[in-house]
Amino acid sequence: MTTNMYRAITSAYYRGAVGALLVYDVTRHITFENVERWLKELRNHTDANIVIMLMGNKADVRHLRAVSTEEGKAFAERESTYFMETSAMESTNVENAFTEVLTQTYRVVSRKALDVGEDPVAASSLKGQTINMGGKDDVSAMKNVGCGST
Repeated sequence: MTTNMYRAITSAYYRGAVGALLVYDVTRHITFENVERWLKELRNHTDANIVIMLMGNKADVRHLRAVSTEEGKAFAERESTYFMETSAMESTNVENAFTEVLTQTYRVVSRKALDVGEDPVAASSLKGQTINMGGKDDVSAMKNVGCGST
């Protein structure tokens, strides 16, 4: 695949995204190192107001931890993103992370709409989308509103 074709696909993939979850594995430092590249790509292809949540997954595997909570928090603070550690295995903070991204996304969209004097709900890019926060559909709900993850 040529570079130009990749750029066209990338641009289309990110178009309209209002929120993103950047997930790294706390037991594999290389995944944390790659977050900077993914963050740069996100910011190059999305609106400046995109809500980004940095998520350290596998927080339950304490004895294999390679990325400290402090390291994740410091990066998130430096890059002005939200931060949360999760455990998909134990279902710890997974729903909270999605809820926080959706809440912050709604706030951003509402604020932008108010700035231009529009009805926040009518102006929302979430208009007409069904978002089910009741369990297994969380991931597909986020995909429906244009959020991406690693």
